[in-house]
Amino acid sequence: QVQLVESGGGLVQPGGSLRLSCAASGSIFSKIYSISDVGWYRQAPGKQRELVAIIENGGVAHYTDSVKGRFTISRDNAKNTTYLQMNRLKPEDTAVYYCNAMITYITDIYYNTNNFWGQGTQVTVSS
Repeated sequence: QVQLVESGGGLVQPGGSLRLSCAASGSIFSKIYSISDVGWYRQAPGKQRELVAIIENGGVAHYTDSVKGRFTISRDNAKNTTYLQMNRLKPEDTAVYYCNAMITYITDIYYNTNNFWGQGTQVTVSS
C-alpha cells in the first residue's frame, strides 16, 4: 500500500518557524516507481482547501502569493520526501496542512498511477 504521511506540525508563536515533512512510502507489494509534482495545501476552519506551494519533479517551485518569501518547498527524491519550511509564521497561517502527489507504483508486474493525499498535520500560530 502506498501512502503519504505528513509530520512536523504544532503550535508556534507568531514570527516562529516550523518544518513540515511529507514522506511517501510503499510496501513489498507496492513499490514506488516515481513521484510527480508534490503540492502542499492547507485548510483553515470554515474555508476551502488552498494550494500553498508545489514543487515539480525537477525541483522548480511555485508559491501562492501569501507565503512567498516566507515558505520554502523542497524535495529529496532519494528519500521520497518533500518538505515545507515555514518562517515568519502568522496567525492566518493556522490550518491543517496536507500534501498531495501523483505517484506511480508497481504491483506485481503492473504500473499504477494514483493521486494520493496525506492525513494532514495541524499548524497553529498563536501567542
